[in-house]
Amino acid sequence: MTRTPPTTVPRVRLWRWRRNPLRRHSDVVEAWIVLATWVLAVLCGAVAGLAAAHNADSAFSARRAHVQAVHAVLTDDAARTPTSGTGYDDGRVWASVRWTDAHGVVHTDRAKIAPGAAAGSQVTVWTNSAGRIVSPPVTGAAADLQAALTGALVAPSAGAAVWVVGWGIRARLIRRRMAEWDEEWKQIGPRWGNFSGGRG
Repeated sequence: MTRTPPTTVPRVRLWRWRRNPLRRHSDVVEAWIVLATWVLAVLCGAVAGLAAAHNADSAFSARRAHVQAVHAVLTDDAARTPTSGTGYDDGRVWASVRWTDAHGVVHTDRAKIAPGAAAGSQVTVWTNSAGRIVSPPVTGAAADLQAALTGALVAPSAGAAVWVVGWGIRARLIRRRMAEWDEEWKQIGPRWGNFSGGRG
């Protein structure tokens, strides 16, 4: 019975950091630039995405604090079908409504309501501090989804911006290295024939 020799697992070393007589200082610098670029791209993308989602959520909360729901009454019969060709169509129609605010002041304005409602029907509308009808605020799951989507859109953009900056720094380093190699070759090239025994 033959025994199989134990296998040794070679240590993994990143090639740009390993000891090598051909390694230059610029190789190590380039490796650190690449590593820092990727780490910063991921971190900055995550932080920017979280900040954007938080800001969007704060904006939704601020808008909810500046509008209020009031009960209004239809002053006229609402149209039975929405007007076509208006671009964005949510299935509702414009109608005149009247309501009384907390100070007893009567207001009238136009609001979008379900079609076919009769005059005198009770409807809920949203008003701002100036007593004007505004669109309802985004709340609940819709607000959470919009905040998350905002963060998801901002995160890759911020990460890509950091990556482009790192790529530009690396490209400049490579151009500098090529220029240094060109200068070295101008000095060594004419003597190359002597190094190769006259055959090069």
